[in-house]
Amino acid sequence: MPAITNHLPTAELQALDAAHHMHPFTTNDELAAQGARIITRANGVYLHDSEGNEILDGMAGLWCVNIGYGREELAEVAARQMKELPYYNTFFMTTHVPAIALAKEIASLAPAHLNHVFFAGSGSEANDTNLRMVRTYWAMKGKPSKTVVISRKNAYHGSSVGSGSLGGMSPMHAQGGLPIPDITHINQPHWWAEGGDATPNDFGLACAQELEATILAMGEDRVAAFIAEPIQGAGGVIIPPETYWPEVQRICDKYEILLIADEVICGFGRTGNWFGSETVNIRPDIMTIAKGLSSGYQPIGGSIVSDEIATVINSGEFNHGYTYSGHPVAAAVALENLRILQEENVLDHVRDVAAPALAEMWNGLGDHPLVGETKIIGMMGSLALTPKKETRAKFAADAGTAGYMCRERSFANNLIMRHVYDRLIISPPLVITPEEIKLMGQRARLALDEAYVQMKDLDLLKEAS
Repeated sequence: MPAITNHLPTAELQALDAAHHMHPFTTNDELAAQGARIITRANGVYLHDSEGNEILDGMAGLWCVNIGYGREELAEVAARQMKELPYYNTFFMTTHVPAIALAKEIASLAPAHLNHVFFAGSGSEANDTNLRMVRTYWAMKGKPSKTVVISRKNAYHGSSVGSGSLGGMSPMHAQGGLPIPDITHINQPHWWAEGGDATPNDFGLACAQELEATILAMGEDRVAAFIAEPIQGAGGVIIPPETYWPEVQRICDKYEILLIADEVICGFGRTGNWFGSETVNIRPDIMTIAKGLSSGYQPIGGSIVSDEIATVINSGEFNHGYTYSGHPVAAAVALENLRILQEENVLDHVRDVAAPALAEMWNGLGDHPLVGETKIIGMMGSLALTPKKETRAKFAADAGTAGYMCRERSFANNLIMRHVYDRLIISPPLVITPEEIKLMGQRARLALDEAYVQMKDLDLLKEAS
């Protein structure tokens, strides 16, 4: 891929960005003062910025570039589809070939009882669809009082009004009047931060049983669904204890509560299976998809819906949809992405090569004095930072101080890692090689070392009282 050499100088690009571009989840005045990093091109697992730095992308964009950057096949498919049919909607008794083919392919990859797809432009839109669909389903079944959706604190399901309400992130709820009515949140299965003296398995069981207690308190006749990510991604790669999901499935079955698995991050190979639901052995009624569906090359999302729900919804008019539902270019690109994942045996690479190498590297960071816990499943992992491993102590400094310092040192050493408060998280492209994983480990350890020295110099290694 040729370098883009004819762009404006970095400072001018930063000034234009600050003058006109409002960034998501950002204090834009602070970013304007600092200057945004300008990404100009990418290939494989590497990004290149306007200053000529080559950066290893340990986050696959936003958990999405599963097949890596620079796959010309997807560009060629997009160009061909734009020439043939650049856009048409799927309203008014109309469809087109890319949407048909993609829906069929998704159904073939999903669990056997999930054979229907309602397309959206993103995971946020798809979860808005789910909110309306489950309430409509129960109303059409003669149970209109079943409108409550239960979710989890610190969950992420998108940032629209509906999906942001379904999520459980308090900073989002503090803005814009969220959550909307009939959405309630229970505790997350985050043993490291919230487990206290309980064993992980006892804690996982207690968190799951909070779902049952909430159903009983609200009334089974009011609860429509429970929504959760198989593995909480943006919340910090929270991998629940092994007792958690079997108990959740039992409770949903007992009370006939629909189970929505948000697979936006976990889907399409991230956990080593096509879907995270397979990894944690649950049977969702709806799965939310996006991100890895197209490896981020085009914006597309959707809801994979069970035969039972589709039968009910399809019997009447579902007054819902988006201009870009099943957009032909996005659908064609997603279909090509799925072809690559299958024909190049990317999931086998994850299971047999990349995930074992990543786990060995990641768990090896557990000996660092800042690291209290390493967690990894498939191609997503987290490090819990602590001033004292033995007690899972929190820092006396404001939450996120240590994580932010480590993230900044990571960026300075040309590795993209994120921080969620005082956890560092990774989610590299699925096609990463053992050699690239080794380089990631070297840069991650260097970032930890440099942050540790900074924190020691600033007297920030104190425990919270």
